Amino acid sequence: MLILLVVAATAASGTWNAIAHRDAPRTVAATQLNLALNDMDAQAANILLSRGDSGTDKGRLDESYVKAQGFYTDAQQTISRSLRTLGAAAEGDKATEDTVVALTDTFAQYQELIGRALENDEHPGGKDLARTDYGRATDLLSAHLLPEARKLVDTNNAVYEHEYVTSRSDLSVQLGAEVVLGLLLVADLVVLQVRLARRFQRVFNPALLAATLCALVALVCGGRLLTISADQLKIARHDSFDSVVALSRSKALGYDANADESRFLLDPSRRTGYEFTFFDKSQKLYGIEDASLDTYATKLAETWSAYERDHADKQFTGEYRRELDNITFPGEREAAEKTVEAYAVYQKDDRTFRRLIAQGRLREATEFCIGWTSDTSNAHFGAWMKALDRVTAINSAHHEKAITTGRDAIGTQAPAAGGALLLAGALFVVGLRRRLAEFQ
Repeated sequence: MLILLVVAATAASGTWNAIAHRDAPRTVAATQLNLALNDMDAQAANILLSRGDSGTDKGRLDESYVKAQGFYTDAQQTISRSLRTLGAAAEGDKATEDTVVALTDTFAQYQELIGRALENDEHPGGKDLARTDYGRATDLLSAHLLPEARKLVDTNNAVYEHEYVTSRSDLSVQLGAEVVLGLLLVADLVVLQVRLARRFQRVFNPALLAATLCALVALVCGGRLLTISADQLKIARHDSFDSVVALSRSKALGYDANADESRFLLDPSRRTGYEFTFFDKSQKLYGIEDASLDTYATKLAETWSAYERDHADKQFTGEYRRELDNITFPGEREAAEKTVEAYAVYQKDDRTFRRLIAQGRLREATEFCIGWTSDTSNAHFGAWMKALDRVTAINSAHHEKAITTGRDAIGTQAPAAGGALLLAGALFVVGLRRRLAEFQ
């Protein structure tokens, strides 16, 4: 039993270290990479839109231009950090290493195209060349960078899932073995106590009685070690981290969809394609059967009202449905519902945005899309992202708490169980020594 508990505690400690220092950070770095790629592309489009006429700065939107430049730089730095983190973490895993190397090379090509677009836009009459280079960069992003980034998210998340499944299975086997061994130990000590009482005509042996109590303590503490580890693993993996990944995916989709609005404004020749991809991303976030871009906002309001009346209502799918079906922690449902409500406001803004364009009011549409006053689409997009971050923060905090609780159980329950077993062994010797001495 002592050997079993030492092996179980060592394995559990290794699992928590792997989750805290490898599995979770690698997956989070991959989701940050996915998000930052979308954000960088969106901000590049916003820079081109807010700069005004090429080479003259006529019609420039100063606040939008300055903010877009700052966000562009932040996203660029996040991508570089994430690639370094993923590259270091992938050492020894050739498939992941190759993916990170390919991503790094493709990102260099992407930056070159974006740099050329921004440079062309600084020259008089360079807007068309800037649009062409930006379009090529966006194509590279959609065809190669984003699929590879999502592949890294899935790959690293699968590694975490494998760690979880293996560890939970081991803990179940270890718990069964610990219970059997513990009960056998207690039973053996009780039988020995009875036999000694009959053989030596004693009522009870104090040392053996104490050893039996120690064995019971070891049984309970060892069981708590294994059950707490299993419970906290479930919380860390499925109750919290599944939501972190789903919410991170939805945030990346949100940034990409928001970028499609800027792309729609920037390049009229591609508007049909950008309109389609915006709607496709909306459906991935909050899927509605038989909806179109024109009816989406209305049907979103209808299906959400149905959900508010009955949380079991299944009229919508997507990342938000997945999160709402995985509500576990206090305050999580309220935060998730506020996120969807903020998303609904943003979708209403999209109808306003497209109506302005259809009416030929391009300047107003641009200011509404990338401006920063409180009644703009951009401001409502920011409110949506902040609401999303609050839900993610709740799940991330419980993920960290589960890791801490799991480690604490090893630090308290394992020494208690091991100490109780060693003490039981010592008391066993003490209890038998005087009885065996009578044979001499």
